[in-house]
Amino acid sequence: MSEDSPQASTATAVPDSAESPAFKRILLKISGEALMGSQTYGIDEPVVAEIADEIRDVYRLGVEIAIVIGGGNIIRGLAASHRGIERVTGDYMGMLATVINALALQDALEKRDVATRVQTAIDIREVAEPFIRRRAIRHLQKGRVVIFGAGTGNPYFTTDSAAALRANEIHADILLKATNVDGIYTADPRRDPNARLLEEVTFQQMLERNLLVMDAAAISLCRDNRLPIALFNLRGNGNIRRVVTGQRVGSLVRF
Repeated sequence: MSEDSPQASTATAVPDSAESPAFKRILLKISGEALMGSQTYGIDEPVVAEIADEIRDVYRLGVEIAIVIGGGNIIRGLAASHRGIERVTGDYMGMLATVINALALQDALEKRDVATRVQTAIDIREVAEPFIRRRAIRHLQKGRVVIFGAGTGNPYFTTDSAAALRANEIHADILLKATNVDGIYTADPRRDPNARLLEEVTFQQMLERNLLVMDAAAISLCRDNRLPIALFNLRGNGNIRRVVTGQRVGSLVRF
């Protein structure tokens, strides 16, 4: 019996009646660096566990959750090319790094009784499903968290672009970019003490002011398809849940 047949057993999140989510379906973008914690390389298991706890809390609200994860804690294609590796080869290495991170997060989520599927843009059937849009949507409808690995499957595209692409493909209500900063600032707050946090900004303002906290291709894709973006600090305990329940956290990119 197929797992997607009507008779197949399903894993469904039990909604938490204490809070009501503002969004039915979200795409959460997590950087690979977030998995490092205080390390300089690799995966810090306690940090992954904390992230999994946050995702589980949102899952219990009954929200459909898709995730795109980066690979910068292991390797970045562009950085590898600067060290002498051919750019396309480096990008494919980076895609494989995102799959490693996706599997680590899947393991942590399933230890918390969160049903999870990993889908990859590069065919690695021994460890994950290939990305199939309709199957991904079906998993979400059945209450499974779907983690998208291997970016778009193409070199020269960032995982930000992959997040924007997948969010639009699955008809997410919002793209959540969890970062290591509090949101979008008028300037780099690490260099300019007068930098101000922008609680709301339009897509056009982001491009005009060169506020590229995501790459321009990802911003344009969300703008053209009217998909809002929330940017916030992942390290703030409970921030994912706060954003999902409609509280003001970080910055909102709107039309």
